[in-house]
Amino acid sequence: MRMCQLLVGLPTVTVLGVVDLLPTAPLAVHIETLCESPETCSACGTTATIKDRDAVMLTDLPVFGRRARLVWRKRRWRCPARSCAVGSWTELASAIAASRLGLTDRAARWATFQVGHHGRSVKEVADDLGCDWHTVNDAVMAYGERLVDDPGRIGPVDALGLDEALFTRRGRWRTKQWSTSIVDVVSGRLLDVVEGRDSLPACRWLANRDEGWRDQIRYGTLDMSGPYRTVFDTMLPAATQVADPFHLVKLAGSKLDEVRRRVQNETLGHRGRKDDPLYRARRLLVMAQERLDEHAQDKLTGLLKAGDPKGEVATAWHAKEAVRELYAHRDAELALEWVDQLSADMRDSSSPPEVRQLGRTMRRWRSQIAAWHQAQVTNGPTETMNGLAKRIKRIAFGMTNFRHWRIRVLLYAGRPDWSKLATVTP
Repeated sequence: MRMCQLLVGLPTVTVLGVVDLLPTAPLAVHIETLCESPETCSACGTTATIKDRDAVMLTDLPVFGRRARLVWRKRRWRCPARSCAVGSWTELASAIAASRLGLTDRAARWATFQVGHHGRSVKEVADDLGCDWHTVNDAVMAYGERLVDDPGRIGPVDALGLDEALFTRRGRWRTKQWSTSIVDVVSGRLLDVVEGRDSLPACRWLANRDEGWRDQIRYGTLDMSGPYRTVFDTMLPAATQVADPFHLVKLAGSKLDEVRRRVQNETLGHRGRKDDPLYRARRLLVMAQERLDEHAQDKLTGLLKAGDPKGEVATAWHAKEAVRELYAHRDAELALEWVDQLSADMRDSSSPPEVRQLGRTMRRWRSQIAAWHQAQVTNGPTETMNGLAKRIKRIAFGMTNFRHWRIRVLLYAGRPDWSKLATVTP
């Protein structure tokens, strides 16, 4: 039994026996705790007596390639004083297992590390331990929540990014439910995930932070979203808002695509087909001008001449290239003048309606667009965190519980201090 106690690794327990019924069945290690001092009632202080012994089976880590179960013979104590209102109670030992969990303490910590750090599915870890999905998930939620809610996990932040991510689809009509990722874009660390993509949840999250922590944030990156702009205006008025360059160029490209499809329908009366000039030019239009060789430029010119009689697609293409050229330099003052002049040119009555709409958008976000040339921070790390969150969703084959979603994503992308996993208590 002494050798078994060393293998079990719990100095405060006594191994009563090991049961091995079948080679395919888990090993059952029966234990009980050592009573170093008499148990007393918490209410009256009377020395308690043993009322019963409950055999609680806990899933443990595999041993020697075999699945293992820890059968804890838990003592149920009783207060002998008739006037005491406590009655009876069951002994607790957090070193063996946390309350109301079906995994041993060490198995629960191992499962949390596997699911959180390595991004494994709960089903896969449950298969390794030979237990139910809920048994592993309850342990991961209990231990993981303490890790992700550790106040020391969120340090000082210089630039804060906000972006939405699709959480799930609910109901008969598969209504989209969104979440907002809050990211430190300098260090590339996911700070938290809040439900919804409007301004209220993010504002509430920032309101729960210390005022000194909010005051040190110098930049706020966003994707030209109105609700997120409200968040920064309300909670971080001193921070410089920076519109993400990728989303602006993407918006210019989408407007070019809208013009191409509209002109296609107006000139030929149908959607693009493989022999139509504008449909053949669709890939050349979205490519950067400097990446087009002489043959590609001649081909693009010929296709636009054949399929764009009014020059609207060509105008949208030049507008897209002008937006791209905005980020070819780092002069903040020149960038602001460039945005003002470019938005004014786009809003000219001779421009296509899609290009005029792009010009109005640039005029509304002129300061945020030009701020990139000074701040040099983007929302790219926020998009990366959303990619990691989607990986967790794919591994889980979809998630519907937001608490599970938040903890799983923060364990994987929030960079918790895994050295504290051995010390946290759920």
